[in-house]
Amino acid sequence: DVFIFDLQDVGARFYTYISTMHYIMEACSENNVDFVVFDRPNPNGFYVDGPMLDPEYSSFVGMHPVPIVHGMTIGEYALMINGEGWLNNGVYCLPEVIKCENYTHTSIYNIPVKPSPNLPEMTSILLYPGLCLFEGTGLSIGRGTDFPFQVIGHPEYSNRSFSFKPRSIPGASKSPKLEGVICYGFDLREIIQDDIYFRKELNLSYLISMYNDLNIGEDFFNNYFNKLSGSDRLKKQILNGLSEEDIRESWNDDLIVYKNVRKQYLLYKDFE
Repeated sequence: DVFIFDLQDVGARFYTYISTMHYIMEACSENNVDFVVFDRPNPNGFYVDGPMLDPEYSSFVGMHPVPIVHGMTIGEYALMINGEGWLNNGVYCLPEVIKCENYTHTSIYNIPVKPSPNLPEMTSILLYPGLCLFEGTGLSIGRGTDFPFQVIGHPEYSNRSFSFKPRSIPGASKSPKLEGVICYGFDLREIIQDDIYFRKELNLSYLISMYNDLNIGEDFFNNYFNKLSGSDRLKKQILNGLSEEDIRESWNDDLIVYKNVRKQYLLYKDFE
C-alpha cells in the first residue's frame, strides 16, 4: 500500500542511498504506490560545495546534476528529484515527507548510529565528501582498517611519519585497496571538527598534495575518478596544475544556479 524510505543519508552526491531512492520513486510511480520519506538530519547539510555533475557522466554514484555536497536532507532531495523531472520517462512521484523536528541547516548533528560500516563515526562522515574522491585514485583512504575515511596513504608517499596497512575485514572491506601493503600518508583522526563546520568547504588540499608528491601524472587516477567528481573537468584541472583556489572559483557559476534550484525544495531554515 505504501513504500516507506527511512535511511540515514550523509549529504554527498556519491553516497548511493539517494540513487536507490531515485529507482524506488520510479517503481512507486509505475505501480501507483505511495512513497513516504521518514526524514533525518543531514550531518553535512550545513553547506553546499563541489563540482557539478555533467549528465554525460551519470552513474549510480552520481545520477543528478548536483554538486558533491548537495546540502539537503533526503526528504528535500526526494522533492527535488520529483520536481525537476529527473525520473525516467518523465514520470512523477511526489513524496510525502515526514519532517524532522527542531532541525535547521545550521544544526550540528551527530549521527547516533553509523550509516554504514565504513563510516563509523562523525570525523569519517565529515571528511567523506572530500576523501571519497580518493576512491578514484590508487591511494587508500583506510578501507580495511579500524579508521576508514580518516586516513590517506600510499606506499610511495615521501613522508614516512605515519603508516597503516589495510587488511580484509568481513562485512566492511573484504578485499580493500592495497591490502597487506604498508601505506604512508596523512592521519586525520585528530582533526578538529569545528574547523570543518567553520570552513564549510569541500577540502581538495589532500588530493592535490598527494598528487604532487607522488609525481606520476595521469597514473595517479583510475577510471572511477571522473564518475565520482562528476565530469572530466576536475581531473584535467589537477593535471594542469591549477591551485585549489582556482579550481574552487571554477565552480561558482554552477553553484549559484544550483542553490537557486535547491531553495525551491527546502523544508527547513537554511544556513544562508
